[in-house]
Amino acid sequence: MWAWALLPVLLAVAGTLGIWVVTFVLLSPSLSTCGSYNPQSCLFAQIINLCAVLVVWIVVLRFQQIRDYGHKSKVNVASVVLGFISALGISFVGNFQVCNFHSHLFGAFLAFYVGVIYFWLQLWLTYKVEPSQDRCWVGPLRAIFCTVCTVLIVVMSILHNNHLRSAAAICEWLAVMSFFMLFGLFAAEFRHIDCLRKTSTYSLPFFKLSIPILIL
Repeated sequence: MWAWALLPVLLAVAGTLGIWVVTFVLLSPSLSTCGSYNPQSCLFAQIINLCAVLVVWIVVLRFQQIRDYGHKSKVNVASVVLGFISALGISFVGNFQVCNFHSHLFGAFLAFYVGVIYFWLQLWLTYKVEPSQDRCWVGPLRAIFCTVCTVLIVVMSILHNNHLRSAAAICEWLAVMSFFMLFGLFAAEFRHIDCLRKTSTYSLPFFKLSIPILIL
C-alpha cells in the first residue's frame, strides 16, 4: 500500500517546516532556545511531540515489515527498542526546556546518540533483508546520512564543551535535518507494504490481551 510511504514524508516535511517556523518567529539560531520562551515553547513542544509519535509509528512499521520478510534477527529487535528510546528522547527535548538543563541534555542524548545507532542498524538491515527492491540507491544514501549525522553529533558535542555555541548550533541544525532525511528514506521501503488487519492474543502472567495489529 503506497499510502504508507506518506508517513515518513509527513514526518520529514512537518518536522522541518514546524521547526523552521518556530525558529523564524523567535529569531534564535539554537534549537534548544526555541523551547524556552512563550508562546513559541508551546508550539515547539507540540511539534516535537507530533514528531515523537510519528517516529514510534515508523519504527513499529519498519520492525513489522522486516519481520514479515522472514528476518527475525536480534538486530531487528534491538533496532525497535532503540527507536522507542530515541522517540522518548525527542519527547524529552520538546517538553523539558533548556532551563531544565539535565533533563533536556538527557533527552538530547537519547534523541541524537541512540537515534544514530538506530539508523546504523537500519543500514545493516538494508543489506541483509530480502527482498530489497531499492537497496541499490537507498543503501548508499542511508550510509551517507548516517556518517554525516555521526560526525555532526560528535563535532556538536565537542563545540558545546568548548563553549562555541554558534558553531554548535549550526551542527545541531544540520544533524536534525539529516535525521529528517533518514526518516524520509523509509518512504522507499514503505511503498511496498501490503496491509491487512488481524487480531493477535498475547498471554501475560495474569490475563490475556487481544489487540489488533498490522500484518504487512
